Amino acid sequence: MRRTIVVVGTLLLGASAAMAQQEIAVQQDNLMRAQAKSLYSVILKMTKGEIHYDQKAVDHALAELEADVGKIAKTFEVNPKQDVVDARYGSSPKVWQNKADFDSKIPPVQKAIADVKGKIHDLASLKAAYTTINDRCNDCHETYRLKLK
Repeated sequence: MRRTIVVVGTLLLGASAAMAQQEIAVQQDNLMRAQAKSLYSVILKMTKGEIHYDQKAVDHALAELEADVGKIAKTFEVNPKQDVVDARYGSSPKVWQNKADFDSKIPPVQKAIADVKGKIHDLASLKAAYTTINDRCNDCHETYRLKLK
């Protein structure tokens, strides 16, 4: 009887640890998806002419992007040691092997957003802003993002 209780207890602890790890991975994935929505689903689509230029949407996307980028270091404190089920992208273990370098990639993105904020008034300035921000995002993605699928 005791052995059964110990085995069941161990299985439950293992399952709850795995669920906690998956929850961390999901939080990280959700944060990156939110940023992608602002940058790619709004700003990039406008620069490509896929959706009409809308100053309110641009300002809102930049505000959300700015807020979300500020959450990266905290959200990526813990290595979940697993990827989100069926995710297209995941985090490289290098994030936690070289956390100081990973964290050093965040301020340039924040600066790029701050530098363009309030200076976007038309499609041409939006295109320049997109390039500036996306280049800083890619500085991190080249090293710390993995394509899973």
